[in-house]
Amino acid sequence: MLKNYFQKGSGISPYIWTVFSILPFYFIFQSSATIDIIIGLALTILFFITYRLAFISKKWTVYLWTLILIAISTTMTIYFQFVYFAFYIAFYNGKIKNRVAFLTLYIIHLVSTTFSINFNLILKDELFLKQLPFIIIIWISVILLPFNLYNKKKQEKLEEELAYANQRIAELVKQEERQRIARDLHDTLGQKLSLIGLKSDLARKLVYKNPEQAKSEMKDVQQTARTALNEVRKMVSQMRGIRLKEEMVRIKQLLGAAQIELVFNEEWKLTNVSIFIENILSMCLKEAVNNVVKHSQATVCEIRVEQTQNEICIVVKDNGIGINQGKLQNGSGLLGINERLDFVNGTLDIVNEHGTTIVMKVPNVVIQTGKEGRI
Repeated sequence: MLKNYFQKGSGISPYIWTVFSILPFYFIFQSSATIDIIIGLALTILFFITYRLAFISKKWTVYLWTLILIAISTTMTIYFQFVYFAFYIAFYNGKIKNRVAFLTLYIIHLVSTTFSINFNLILKDELFLKQLPFIIIIWISVILLPFNLYNKKKQEKLEEELAYANQRIAELVKQEERQRIARDLHDTLGQKLSLIGLKSDLARKLVYKNPEQAKSEMKDVQQTARTALNEVRKMVSQMRGIRLKEEMVRIKQLLGAAQIELVFNEEWKLTNVSIFIENILSMCLKEAVNNVVKHSQATVCEIRVEQTQNEICIVVKDNGIGINQGKLQNGSGLLGINERLDFVNGTLDIVNEHGTTIVMKVPNVVIQTGKEGRI
């Protein structure tokens, strides 16, 4: 079980821990006194039992077990010149999530380890001095390893929270989309189907009394049905989402009709981008180009699409008259662009110089999750 824990939690080879677990017996049997050997064996067994209890403990018992471990480690260092239990404790301290508990036990462990090492240096024990390079490595590990593991656990927690937040956002987006579809169906199809039902019922009643009026009502039914069908097709098209490549085809047609020259890199390509993000960017790009056509009085429109490791950037630049402060504050579609980008943690920048430059950016997000629990 402990082996599996180390493999999963730290990535340190279990064979190294096996060597560390055998080493104390070598140092204990260096002693010639039977009582010292018995004490050493008892302390070693007690250490591993306590170490196991420490990993499954919570709240105040963490302090208790850790202090016992530190006391055993200090005793083994002073009496048997075995300092390597300090590495076990440093590893354990790095797994503590509570900042106060972590710092308290870290300082106590560092002070006790430093004291026991210096005590043996003063005594100039031959066995201790032979392993001095390894002791220095252990002491450095006591200083650095807990912070390294603590920060790693903190990062894993933040990444787990990020993954949960992204999952919640995805659920909220789906819920909002369902509500939007329900509203659209109610406002369009619901109303028109009710109208078709009423006019069909009226035409049925008039078919013998007033055939001409009945024909007129049936024509209205036919026209209403066609309108409803067109609206359904439009809704389906919107729900399918629009890729940037598809939007660029429409933009070329729009700018061509407005007699605005399009400057664009045809070789751009987006990788690992969801349809949701592309749909957001497509709507923002469409709105930005609409502004160029309606308000800029430009003759040239330049569009750049760039993807880096950290973000996707779309730049729309024209050589028109620029955006006045009233339009900048009140809209012209810019408010909608900003709201869409803000929803996906994107940004909108507007440079009003020699025409207008609109810069839209959204981040590339990489999600990693990690699980493990302690106080």
